[in-house]
Amino acid sequence: MTKERVRTGAEALREATEQAMTADERIILIGEGVPDPKGIFGTTLGLREQFGSDRVFDMPVSENALTGICIGAALRGLKPIMTHQRVDFALYALEQIINNAAKWGFMFGSTQRVPLVIRLVIGRGWGQGPQHSQSLQALFAHIPGLKVVMPAFPADAKGLLLASIADEGPVIFLEHRWIHGLTGPVPAAPYEIPLGQAAVRRAGADVTIVASSYMTVEAIRAADVLQRAGVAAEVIDLRTIQPLDAATVITSVRRTGRLMVIDSSWRSFGAAAEIVARVAETMDLKLKHVPVRITLPDMPAPSAPSLTRSYYPTYREIAEQALGMFGHGEDELRQRVAALGDLRATVPHDVPDMSFCGPF
Repeated sequence: MTKERVRTGAEALREATEQAMTADERIILIGEGVPDPKGIFGTTLGLREQFGSDRVFDMPVSENALTGICIGAALRGLKPIMTHQRVDFALYALEQIINNAAKWGFMFGSTQRVPLVIRLVIGRGWGQGPQHSQSLQALFAHIPGLKVVMPAFPADAKGLLLASIADEGPVIFLEHRWIHGLTGPVPAAPYEIPLGQAAVRRAGADVTIVASSYMTVEAIRAADVLQRAGVAAEVIDLRTIQPLDAATVITSVRRTGRLMVIDSSWRSFGAAAEIVARVAETMDLKLKHVPVRITLPDMPAPSAPSLTRSYYPTYREIAEQALGMFGHGEDELRQRVAALGDLRATVPHDVPDMSFCGPF
């Protein structure tokens, strides 16, 4: 039996970049910290040494200007990959992303588009606080002309990044910082995972749980807990939220009659609300319970552990609310979930699990 090839999320992203750059000399890589010893959490290590300073660049702290340069380079025939260590830094470049990259194809009748991938790190961990822990997928998904990709597992990180690089238009590639340290099987050869195609991670007939990025991991843990409680949850990993694979979600909900949506961002006007709306607009669906959204509360991310502990939802909240869809009372819910054991009882609350190897 062939031994499974295992890689971290960071290694998968680096491998995808290396393979794409080897296959296509038009691809350039630019970003703050790209050639640094840490290499954007390990995702760009050694690439400047391999491909040279003509194709792999550091960049000054001038996000709007450099995004404009990358858009111009894309229009002139190159295929830039622009990398930010935080999604928050891209806020300085929204004018370029929204008014130029996203709209260019529309304004010129699809005769020319902007083949630009912008990698942005999102999510929580190690006290980043309100200005460095944001998950802004709903902001980008709201903009016509942008595709928004959110991988959860290493194999998807590689395949989705290669598909994003191959795409003809601008792609926002959002990486939760906790997926960089996750491990999983990753094929060695290049491959693409089509954008806009969700994956069913767990099959089940009782409740549909829709998630993306790292929240897919929490959803799968919740499904394991629910299975022990006699509830079969189907877990759908969206993988991209723009385009959104609503068909896979609706097919599942049509079978289960119950919908939960888990999102790593805020509740109001978010991706979870959009998915619930798509299901609500499907006339032939007969729901057994009102849809449930589990998101961040509508407030900026705190830094203090005393606050972050209750700010970010985990598999426990998912399992409790899922059980609540079957008529259990609140006290009974807590008792039943507690009786099933705490999967993270010995894990600090601000890391995903004990295998987590840190932000770098």
